[in-house]
Amino acid sequence: MTPAVRWLVPAAVLAFAVPMLASGSAAAQDCRNRGQLDTLYCDENNDLVADAPTDPRKWKDPGTLVFAYTPVEDPAVYQNVFKPFTDYLAQCTSKRVIYYPVQSNTAEIEAMRSGRLHVAGFSTGPTGFAVNLAGAVPFGAKGTANGPQGYHLLSLVKKSSPYQKLSDLKGKRVAHTAPSSNSGHLAPLVLYPPEGLKPNEDYRPLMSGGHDKSALGVLSGDYDMAGVASDVFERMVARGTLKLDDFRIIFKSPVFPTSSFAYAYDLKPELATKITDCFFAFRFPDSMQKEFNGDDRFVPITYKETWKVVREIAEGSGTPYNKNAYEAEGKREAEALAKKQQEQQKQAPRP
Repeated sequence: MTPAVRWLVPAAVLAFAVPMLASGSAAAQDCRNRGQLDTLYCDENNDLVADAPTDPRKWKDPGTLVFAYTPVEDPAVYQNVFKPFTDYLAQCTSKRVIYYPVQSNTAEIEAMRSGRLHVAGFSTGPTGFAVNLAGAVPFGAKGTANGPQGYHLLSLVKKSSPYQKLSDLKGKRVAHTAPSSNSGHLAPLVLYPPEGLKPNEDYRPLMSGGHDKSALGVLSGDYDMAGVASDVFERMVARGTLKLDDFRIIFKSPVFPTSSFAYAYDLKPELATKITDCFFAFRFPDSMQKEFNGDDRFVPITYKETWKVVREIAEGSGTPYNKNAYEAEGKREAEALAKKQQEQQKQAPRP
């Protein structure tokens, strides 16, 4: 690592770590129950998410709502995908709505924590960090009239490869996506060892930066195997970005909930209710149904019940949704970004 890159990493970590550390002095709120929430928040009703501030002067009623969707793939793709909904949300709430294309899970979480993000879709794994450290209140998920849809962790290899089971990947190049990802990192830590493959012992996880990048990396030969969320993989196949016949699935996990949609805990309660009503009244146009595997609406969920299996995976993987784990994983994300930037600079054509 060059001196320039060595200094880049602490700076990137500091960008989100300073607000995290500064929150320790904000624990003046009298709170009888906080659970795993950061000291900024309180959970008097024990639903595992932050209560709205008791002081109405702390409620937010912004003229412009900022919306973001989890960076599981290229953010620009989803800005276009969600345009029918963001247009509807603006009409329904009588507020301007802008789409914020976040580049990482930690950036999305920090944006809500700092008050710059009001409504967002968080990936399955980062939802827990968003709840505990950013005051996110999950209320919905994509689904149908039958309820929310789920997804699986798929372990992909090239069809032409010799690998038939997870234990065949010992000592090989195995991609994970990002440290806070449920299917892309945490689930493999818990689910692979019983299948004969121990992350960090039998192989060193290579962080790809996204489910799409993991799948494309397997196809290009950069990785021998990758754990990918089934819904992302299916969308890439449906778009023609990937061909199903080029891959072999050697492991499939139990079902997990998909990304959650959450509002910031300190929105004015009437505004929070209006936002959730608008979400549940919206019906996906054909373009969104195609993109989201037949889902046609947002359906109600609760973090306490719907995310129980995800919290168990996080605890079992030794990555609970607390400040220390978040800062450690944010540091790894920053280091991976710095390494990627360094590699891109090496590969760039010389003038």
